[in-house]
Amino acid sequence: MKKNSLTKLLALALCAVMALGLFAGCASKSAEETAETGTAAETTEAAAETTTEEAAAAEEASSEESSSEEAASTEESDGLLAKIKASGKLVVGTEAQYAPYEFKDLDANFAGCDIWLAQQIADSLGVELEVVDMAFDGIIPAVKSGQVDIGIAAFTKTPERAEEIDFSDLYETSAQLLIVKTGNADKYSTKEALAGQKVGAQKGTIQSQLIVSALPDSELFELEKYPALALETQNGNIAGFVVDQAVGEALVATSDGQLEVSNFQFTAEEASFGKAAVIAKGNEDFVAAVNEVIDKVVSDGSYQKAYDDAVELAASLGL
Repeated sequence: MKKNSLTKLLALALCAVMALGLFAGCASKSAEETAETGTAAETTEAAAETTTEEAAAAEEASSEESSSEEAASTEESDGLLAKIKASGKLVVGTEAQYAPYEFKDLDANFAGCDIWLAQQIADSLGVELEVVDMAFDGIIPAVKSGQVDIGIAAFTKTPERAEEIDFSDLYETSAQLLIVKTGNADKYSTKEALAGQKVGAQKGTIQSQLIVSALPDSELFELEKYPALALETQNGNIAGFVVDQAVGEALVATSDGQLEVSNFQFTAEEASFGKAAVIAKGNEDFVAAVNEVIDKVVSDGSYQKAYDDAVELAASLGL
């Protein structure tokens, strides 16, 4: 009886051990599955986050590209040519004391072949013309700052100026004269004779540069206005002054015989200057519009007629 009881107890114990083993195995497998499930969830979540971040980055890049395109479009629409047309006026900077290019008539109206050219440009754009009279050496800064839209003042096209602004095509070429006191045409006819002498030019002009480069042994004498230089020459304070041919001839004609053209001549290499308008850089469409007008008036001869008329008017006014 005891033996049977012992056998039953052993059998029960063995069953219990086997049951515990099975339970442990199941628990271990369940833990592994749970861990795997957790890892998979984490991987899925990380992938989702990465996808979201990539989508956000792509959206931001697209937004930036769109903004850049909009800015470029706005900049184009806000260019100088568009601004001029929107405002209904072309603002031109000049110095109205340089006949026959720019001066004032008896009614204080602006006149001269440069003013005529400015009017042709304004007409071609369908806008009004507004002329701002200022010191010559202040025109390019005014163009660069946007105070005026364009400078038209018998500007000579030079590499130095081209670093600051853009030039239109040439609308005229002009020889350079040395104007002296009457009786000194032969006296000051060579570079040797001008060595050590004061030779005048308007401040900030190509003539100043010409004196420095072509007459290195002469002393540069600058004033703001040509009438003042003419007076200094008449009084014998300077040997003479250098000026565009048309302006020099006009000053001689109105000097009551006190001035004349010197027999001195610059070489073509030293002084072969062309006139052009000045425009702020980055306005190619406006430059093209101006060049179109210049090409027309030069080729059809209307600019030359305007020049001749300006010379005649200036002479009648004693300018």
